[in-house]
Amino acid sequence: MSDRLTLKNMVFYGYHGAYAAEKEMGQRFEVDLEVYTDLRYGSDDPELAFSYVDAYTLIKDIVEEREFLLPEVLAETIAEEILHAYDVEKVVVRIRKPFVPVGGIMDYLEVEITRTP
Repeated sequence: MSDRLTLKNMVFYGYHGAYAAEKEMGQRFEVDLEVYTDLRYGSDDPELAFSYVDAYTLIKDIVEEREFLLPEVLAETIAEEILHAYDVEKVVVRIRKPFVPVGGIMDYLEVEITRTP
């Protein structure tokens, strides 16, 4: 049996994109993380639980401190780092890029990936 824990709509400012202006000016990125793991703990001890504070900090560091050309690679990097850091069965990462230079109007670009160990 697998339970799900979700960190929804984390907002960060990063310098990712294929165009020079995106790398120079930066932009807002929205990230969702779903982790699937057993949430039945033997106690109410936070030390035994999945640390969403640490997961948030890990994702923040990736988005704000590194640079990627594609949001797909950003999502893949987040998934790999979460799988490496935590004992989880599955991870789902969504990246939303609200401002996409496509020459038209749209709400956002969204990339979703699902990975298992």
